[in-house]
Amino acid sequence: MNYILFDGPSRNNLLPFTFTRPVADIRIGVLTIREKWEHILGATTTTVTEDYLSEKFPMVEMEQNIMINASFCPNTELANLIKDLKEDQAIYCGEDIVAFHTLESQEDIDFDTYKAIEYDGNVLQIEYTWDIFSKNGEAIQNDFELLTSNRESQEIPISNNVINPEQIFIEEGAKLEFVTLNASSGPIYIGKGAEIMEGSIIRGPFALCEHATVKLGAKIYGPTTIGPYSKVGGEVNNSVLFGYSNKGHDGFLGNSVIGEWCNLGADSNNSNLKNNYAEVRLWDYQTEGFAKTGLQFCGLMMGDHSKCGINTMFNTGTVVGVSANVFGSGFPRNFIPSFSWGGYGGFTTYLTKKAFEVAKIVMERREIEFTEQDAAILEHVFETTKQYRPS
Repeated sequence: MNYILFDGPSRNNLLPFTFTRPVADIRIGVLTIREKWEHILGATTTTVTEDYLSEKFPMVEMEQNIMINASFCPNTELANLIKDLKEDQAIYCGEDIVAFHTLESQEDIDFDTYKAIEYDGNVLQIEYTWDIFSKNGEAIQNDFELLTSNRESQEIPISNNVINPEQIFIEEGAKLEFVTLNASSGPIYIGKGAEIMEGSIIRGPFALCEHATVKLGAKIYGPTTIGPYSKVGGEVNNSVLFGYSNKGHDGFLGNSVIGEWCNLGADSNNSNLKNNYAEVRLWDYQTEGFAKTGLQFCGLMMGDHSKCGINTMFNTGTVVGVSANVFGSGFPRNFIPSFSWGGYGGFTTYLTKKAFEVAKIVMERREIEFTEQDAAILEHVFETTKQYRPS
């Protein structure tokens, strides 16, 4: 069977992260949503997404296909239901379509003609940006069980101070010495080739993905995920870094989501709690206003390729778009549009020519090419977000 992950109605609620990727490629827990589905289905997947993303993330359609709503994370029960789907059948969770069977020859889908299969089990769904950190503990637990089942961890070096070692899994090539690991509140997963430097203190649930690094003396509270090839230091609480991003120095990051190819300057901090303890509102790209989150703790949402200078301070519930460059003293506004350059004193437009020069240098350092596809995606984001930047 051919499995295709589609963005679904949650796509716009997950901006700015879905400006540059399909919903399926959001990381939560240890794996991306796509990686979770491929692991549990035992099959590769392709994507239905926005037209401007489809060259980099193409769809492969075959004679028979099962379409899966990528905002849903898999579990064994749901995956088995999906594998058994027949023609003209669809799985629902409440009012949301989770998956449906379709033929290559079908141009239009009339769900009124489909047999509805209700799924009322527990399922993890990512509908809003803040779900990525607020549901990360459950996602880490699920991925930990998925990745470590019937496998043995590498031995934990004896120099480390460990609590609940049964809930700690270390992949091949990982390095850690003179570190405190406390897995009493949730599992700790340390990926292939990752490193935790001396003096770091980590409380689970925690995922350190492949070739990621925790710097000397870092303090990390779960549930936190450090994506592949990322570097983290200082204090981090309940945050997710997608991959290839750096918070390499002291400073606080809490209840936050950081995209790929981001860099937080030394001693940068974000607030995750308002002084009056009120509910946090976040910029909503659909309504073009600030929307309720239902959360008391909510920090920084930063899209791909964005950077901030040393000692940058972010207010509670700040949304930074794609490829923004933030610097200077004072608190900048709590919505910073894509391709913005500046800070508290105001912003100008960060032209794509300059932004692309930086992206090429940053990606080359990790031996990854900044392609024409990448440039075309960012050009599209630049054009579609210009309404938010000062003219």
